[in-house]
Amino acid sequence: MKQLILLPLLFLMLSVHSQQVSPKFEFRAVWVATVANIDWPSQAGLSTAQQQQEVIEILDMHHRLGMNVVILQVRPASDALYNSPLEPWSRYLTGSPGKAPDPFYDPLHFWIEQCHKRGMELHAWLNPFRVALNHSQPLASNHIAFQYPEWILKYGNSLYFDPGLPQTREYVAEVVRDIVTRYDVDAIHFDDYFYPYPLAEEFPDTTSFRYYNRGYLYGNKADWRRENVDMIIMNLNETIKSVKPWVKFGISPFGVWRNKADDPRGSDSRAGATNYDHLYANIIKWQENGWIDYTLPQLYWQIGHPLADFEKLAHWWKFHTYGRGMYIGHGVYKSDRASDVKAWTFSDELPRQIKLIREIPGIGGSAFYSSKHFNRDLLGFQDSLMFNLYRTKALVPPMPWLSTEAPQPVVRYSKNGRKVKWKTVAPRSEMENPRQFIIYLYPHKQPLNPEDSRYIYAVPQGDLREFQFERLNRKKIKYETRISVLNRLNNESWLSAPVKIKL
Repeated sequence: MKQLILLPLLFLMLSVHSQQVSPKFEFRAVWVATVANIDWPSQAGLSTAQQQQEVIEILDMHHRLGMNVVILQVRPASDALYNSPLEPWSRYLTGSPGKAPDPFYDPLHFWIEQCHKRGMELHAWLNPFRVALNHSQPLASNHIAFQYPEWILKYGNSLYFDPGLPQTREYVAEVVRDIVTRYDVDAIHFDDYFYPYPLAEEFPDTTSFRYYNRGYLYGNKADWRRENVDMIIMNLNETIKSVKPWVKFGISPFGVWRNKADDPRGSDSRAGATNYDHLYANIIKWQENGWIDYTLPQLYWQIGHPLADFEKLAHWWKFHTYGRGMYIGHGVYKSDRASDVKAWTFSDELPRQIKLIREIPGIGGSAFYSSKHFNRDLLGFQDSLMFNLYRTKALVPPMPWLSTEAPQPVVRYSKNGRKVKWKTVAPRSEMENPRQFIIYLYPHKQPLNPEDSRYIYAVPQGDLREFQFERLNRKKIKYETRISVLNRLNNESWLSAPVKIKL
């Protein structure tokens, strides 16, 4: 599949220096939620062909909008939207827990294949401790809850694994190990659900605290809970990297770590719940210690919100990158002409948010919750992405702390008419294996700035070795083109020598 970024009136556009140039490397993601059939599949029980067709339509839409990452929920509640040897098939696929798709296919494998075909990354999104949204829903007969009922806690209307048990933390690590081992995922992704959001009742972990308190006193139970979550995060990172060092680990926390009223390091906010105090997730500790590769806080509020101002929070998070990835989650689902919040009835709210974070050093992109909302009226936001904000191609940011190893450059780049061909050398390691190529195009006898995204013409996939340019002008005009290689972590090789071409 050709990954074309055709730029009408290329050189006219390049001459307009006053226009904002989007970054060459920018995280542009969309969440695809499967729990309760929020985004995909649109309903349980669709045929295999219908499920696959929906995948193709979703990916075509987001690729057209300029996205480069899909965050797919593959384990919404201790179940699997993939062929797992550890957990039963999800009810959200077939309508019955434990029932495989018929005719059989592996949804995760299909999503990965289709994402990579379009030059998009697939981040596998898991919920670590949720077992069932509703305790009255039947579990599959082979569910691990029947083998180890002592692992399971009922809280409110839902069932959870007890995070205080070493056995449950190890079990989640084995689930992650299995995914990373058998699937070509680009990242493992967790959202904000660790300990559940608090209810009026106390979370029922008295027994696990009694047996596994590690010396904590009852008055310090909150610290014990935070350490439980710390341990699973550290363990998961070690597990992922021991299997495939290039697979990233990202967390998308609630948008407020702590309020300043509770901690001088906290943000200027008055959120009713926070990561640290209520979900027992000390997210900035994980980023600071290098246990995760990126943080993606969910800033689902508008600019100027009286209790949780998007702008203030974005600036707060920039001080907690610690040299790792930091992206921002946007509440695209709130954009609505009928919203009770005036800001969300304005077409410029989401574009303003994207422009704002682009001006903040250390923040490298955006993610949008969630996919299905791009099928409705978003006050012109889709057009803003395609024709302005995401008009040019962007690549997922590299992660130099994982590897700075660049792939070998192409050894020959040549053209025949409007077709270019190239040759590569055998990679010395899996990390060096070509994942994509960048084809640059620029005016003849003018210098190329490879950091300017407007010069990126196309990004073919790593299994291709030739590319056909489109005709750009009625009269053939001279251009120059060069090519580079990207590896799994988007480290870029040296550019090839320039090739003259008339288009």
